[in-house]
Amino acid sequence: MASDRIVTLDNDSFDDFISSSETPVLVDFWAAWCGPCRALAPIIESIADEYKDKLNVGKLNVDENMTIAANFNIMNIPTVILFKRGEAVESWRGVRQASDYKVLIDKHLQP
Repeated sequence: MASDRIVTLDNDSFDDFISSSETPVLVDFWAAWCGPCRALAPIIESIADEYKDKLNVGKLNVDENMTIAANFNIMNIPTVILFKRGEAVESWRGVRQASDYKVLIDKHLQP
């Protein structure tokens, strides 16, 4: 990953990362073999950099962390979920434009 703002998550770290964050958390559910996931990676990196003080960003490899993927019924990747106060508040499947993610992220950054 190019951005040092993105945390690699796994079955053991996921719940703590989501629940302990004082800011919303964006999680990219992906797999190494997934072409659309690779296309999404630079968008996620740019979001992580742009929202560095307002948003925590993580990536979870679904092939290596099937328990968490199953808990969120991840059937298609890439899937991106936005969490606020430990709860999923938005989700997207497939690759979208950066502006599409930003509109919904901004909505949840309001007090």
